[in-house]
Amino acid sequence: MEEFRAGKFHILVSTTVIEVGVDVPNSTVILIENAERFGLSQLHQLRGRVGRSKEQSYCVLLGDMNSQETRERLEVMVQTTNGFIIAEKDMEIRGPGEFMGTKQSGLPDLILADLVKDADMLELARDEAFDFVNNDDITKYPALNKKINQKIEEGLELIGAG
Repeated sequence: MEEFRAGKFHILVSTTVIEVGVDVPNSTVILIENAERFGLSQLHQLRGRVGRSKEQSYCVLLGDMNSQETRERLEVMVQTTNGFIIAEKDMEIRGPGEFMGTKQSGLPDLILADLVKDADMLELARDEAFDFVNNDDITKYPALNKKINQKIEEGLELIGAG
């Protein structure tokens, strides 16, 4: 890596470890194989390894383009370099995963709301929930109290297993 950084080598072949702590401003091309296997946010991070100088840079995504969903996902990378938009689209397409659990992607478990489209409503619901927890006696609601304690215990088990 040091020899690449020093310019002794002009090509570096790597796994995604290249994403971590690599800053070679003169890098101008990155080719990502099997791009369909990565989330958009990770592709954005990898793309950020090039284009750090005034030189024109390129990010080439190679992948199995047979799926319409794959085409739509990768098209996001063509349309924008804004990481916030990319992260939003990634969550919209793959889903948020679970906060407490092992699921990393997939459809949200919400029935009445969409995490992206209903963000304002969900933020209001979150604020109301915090207000309820802070200002009400949860023991008046035994079923809710039991469910909250179960979730807390599940979370502690996951933290301990980590």
